[in-house]
Amino acid sequence: MARFEMLDAGFGDIGTTAQADILLELGMMYATGRDCDVDMVAAHKWFNIAAIKGSERAAGLRADLASTMSKPQIAKALREAREWMTAH
Repeated sequence: MARFEMLDAGFGDIGTTAQADILLELGMMYATGRDCDVDMVAAHKWFNIAAIKGSERAAGLRADLASTMSKPQIAKALREAREWMTAH
């Protein structure tokens, strides 16, 4: 029983932060073309999801990226993020 109380006492926050950091890195990968083709829609999608998970840095990068994207690109990225969030 104490084991579960310990997990509930703060480790969940660490997991959320780590998940946001991983999602931020996915956005960076697509934004910079690291190990893949540059894909601004995918980058925006992952920055958006990371921001939802609590990454302030991702929120800033998403805003910067959005200023260079067309409205249809942003709409596609938001739709893909929403679909991913619904599935996961």
